[in-house]
Amino acid sequence: MPHSADPRARAAGAARIGMVIDRNDWHARELAKALRALGVSPLPMRLEACAFDTASASGLDLDGFGDRLPDAVFVRTIAGGSFESVTLRLGILHALRELGIMVWNDARAIERCVDKSMTSFLLARSAIPTPDTWAAQSLEAARAIVVREAPRAPLVLKPLFGSQGRGLRLIRTPDELPAPGGVAGVYYLQRFVGVEREGFHDFRLLVSHGRVVAAMMRHSAEWITNIKRGGRPVPVAMNEDMNALAVRAAAAVGADFAGVDILYDRDRRPSVLEVNSMPAWAGLQKVTSADIAGILAADLVAALDARARREATA
Repeated sequence: MPHSADPRARAAGAARIGMVIDRNDWHARELAKALRALGVSPLPMRLEACAFDTASASGLDLDGFGDRLPDAVFVRTIAGGSFESVTLRLGILHALRELGIMVWNDARAIERCVDKSMTSFLLARSAIPTPDTWAAQSLEAARAIVVREAPRAPLVLKPLFGSQGRGLRLIRTPDELPAPGGVAGVYYLQRFVGVEREGFHDFRLLVSHGRVVAAMMRHSAEWITNIKRGGRPVPVAMNEDMNALAVRAAAAVGADFAGVDILYDRDRRPSVLEVNSMPAWAGLQKVTSADIAGILAADLVAALDARARREATA
């Protein structure tokens, strides 16, 4: 395949890394700057401008690359769209992996994290502490869950596909459940484990290449602590228990890098709430001295070079 896999080409600055973005925001610019500092060439790649082309050498027509292949791909954000268009965009990432291209994060990890029910399933299957979770496809089934479970503690209704704290509702009675049209026909319900301790807070840990590289506490007067919903980032010292839990959570979904949300429950036990395979880090960067974009870029390039060395000696 016509892509520059020779590690000597990378040393000469010839390696090309596709940066999957939907807009050239601060994150994209910081990541591109960090990659250039390592001597590689980042090229923006919009999946909506990519296509399958089985008549071409690679079978793909990639934005910025044509039928040539990048040395690696870093997925920062994927533009939204219809179910069909998003499926095709993820299909492009699946195809790149099939062609042997290193993709961070690959389509499998993204799909596991975008679908919150699958994230919860994989966390539980890996014996990672996470709130009890249910996902049902009818109002009747959701009402039965609330009737059975809400007397113990409220439930949080979340969009199955959603981020940044949008669309969250606290459910205490069945009558608080919306009609199916309001949740796209899927009721994803998670036990509410938040505790008011001079406000509400949880923790966001950023995992890259098997270790935690930065962390913050998110503090809010309300139970929704996301930065986009008014939460305030606060510096925090990382501890071994949270670090180990975050690393295990990222591994459970197969993510090379991830934002892992952890909350301490009423008994002060840590639980993993969510794993984000395309995490933003602007808020986190404000409260840490770590160069997050630089770390992510360096980890990707190091993994790419390590694979090239293995292939050269195989």
